[in-house]
Amino acid sequence: MRIFHDWRDLPADARGPTLALGNFDGVHLGHAAVLRAAHAARPNAPLAVLTFEPHPREVFRPDDPPFRLTLSAERADALAALGCELLYELPFNLEFSLMTAEAFVSEVLHQGLGARHLTTGGDFAFGHRRGGDTGFLAMRAEAVGMGVTQVPAVSDPGGPLSSTRIRRALQDGYPERATAELGRPWAIRGEVAHGDKRGRTIGFPTANVPLGRHLEPARGVYAVTVRVADGTAYDGVANIGRRPTVNEGPESRLEVNLFDFSGDIYGTEITVALLAYIRPEVRFSGLDELKAQIAADAAEARRLLAAKR
Repeated sequence: MRIFHDWRDLPADARGPTLALGNFDGVHLGHAAVLRAAHAARPNAPLAVLTFEPHPREVFRPDDPPFRLTLSAERADALAALGCELLYELPFNLEFSLMTAEAFVSEVLHQGLGARHLTTGGDFAFGHRRGGDTGFLAMRAEAVGMGVTQVPAVSDPGGPLSSTRIRRALQDGYPERATAELGRPWAIRGEVAHGDKRGRTIGFPTANVPLGRHLEPARGVYAVTVRVADGTAYDGVANIGRRPTVNEGPESRLEVNLFDFSGDIYGTEITVALLAYIRPEVRFSGLDELKAQIAADAAEARRLLAAKR
C-alpha cells in the first residue's frame, strides 16, 4: 500500500481509484463493509481510502481525553490488510477545515484524486461546518461523473456497529466485544519506555508503554498477546492504570509482563492486544500482597489464553 499526504500533483498511477471515505478510527467491520463496496463498484480500479490525520475531533476539541482506537500507523496496517492499495491520509487542521463541501468534491475528489467511484457510511459529513452530507455528495459527484455508494451500517442484536460503541465496550471492560466488532483484538502499539524497574525486584519484569493518544480502556489487569519488533508473539499479562500500590500518579500507563521471554526490548515498538479482562485495578497493602496477586493474575491469564486456542 502506498500512502500520500496531499491530493495535488499525484503520479498518474495514484489517480483514478475507487475510493472509500471516512475517519476509519478502529477500522472495524463496518469500515470493512465500506471498502468491500468500493471494490465491488469498480473491481478494476485501485482500491483506495481517503482519511484525515489527526482526527478532526482532535483539532476541534483538543482538551478532550484521548479517544483514538487506532493511530496513523495502526490504521494504515489495518486498511492494508483489507486490500487497500492507496491511502490518502490528508493533514487536517483549521485551514483545511475551512474548505467548503463543494470545493472538497471538485478540487480534492474529482480534480486531485480523479476518483471514479465513492463509497461512504450513512453518517459521513464533510466540508466547512460539515456542510456536505451523503445527499450532497451524491448530487455533486454525479454531476462530474463519479459514482457513489452509501453503505448501510453493519448491525447486530446490539444495534449499529460504530467506533463509539467499541470505545464504550473497552471503557466498560469488555475487550471480547471489541474483538467481535473490530474483527481482530484491539491493541495498543507503542515504544517500550524505561520505568522504575520495580517489577524486576518482585520477579515480574514489565515492558512499559505510554498510552499516548490511545483511548484509555477500563483500568485493571488483562490477558494479552504481545508482538515484538521481530514479529514474534508472546502471551502475557498486563496492567493498565496508575499503579496505586506503588506509585499512584496522574497518568495511566500500560505495563505488560511477557511470558517465557527474556531479552532487551527498550526503545523498540511492541503491539499489545487485549484479549480478556481479569480484574479492576486495586490498591494492595504492600509489595508482598501485590506480588502474590500478580502471580495469580499471570496464572489466570495463561488459563484464559489457553482456553481461546
